[in-house]
Amino acid sequence: MVSVVLACYNEEQILARSFEEIRDTLEDLGRPYEVIFVDDVSRDRTRETIRALAAAHPGVDIQVILHETNQGRGATVTDGFRAARGDIVGYLDVDLEVHSRYIPSLVRAIEKGADVATVRRIYAFQLRSLDRYVMSRGYSFLVRRLLGVPFHDTETGYKFFRRERLLGVLDEIEDGGWFWDTEFMVRALRHGLRVEEVPGAYVRRRDKTSTVSG
Repeated sequence: MVSVVLACYNEEQILARSFEEIRDTLEDLGRPYEVIFVDDVSRDRTRETIRALAAAHPGVDIQVILHETNQGRGATVTDGFRAARGDIVGYLDVDLEVHSRYIPSLVRAIEKGADVATVRRIYAFQLRSLDRYVMSRGYSFLVRRLLGVPFHDTETGYKFFRRERLLGVLDEIEDGGWFWDTEFMVRALRHGLRVEEVPGAYVRRRDKTSTVSG
């Protein structure tokens, strides 16, 4: 089974459409799957949207986890991973700035022997996105130089794992917020996990405000 965690925070406007695209991708994958919604105390109607989606799709294996206090992205996806039942488990950002079409490539990478498969985001340079482009490239450079890892994109919100190898790393992670992704990738490398980065196009959405503060 493939388990997909959707970490939600104020996703009311985009969640239904994104879920449909993710579901279609998983259906085409041809493997049993489940979707795990984890809401990190959204301030809009995200929780109502999640309940409506679950009710409207009784044929889809759906779990719903609702936080009582805001805990951050890392803690949110971690709760989903621990609840997952699939032997392959992963998450992708709900905004689909990197499309769900890359899920099959990551699943196949794990089936062929990788312990971790991630999307390495390929940015189409746009002047109006110069700030995000510079921050992303600069952060990647600093991670490689200061932490001594070979990865090009530790912060990508698009990672899949072999669950049995994932859990031991989760137990060591200290940061439950934005830095979770980088910490996971560094610890995965030190655990000897085999990591494969798969290129994927990143398309900036203008209809959703990022929660990442420069």
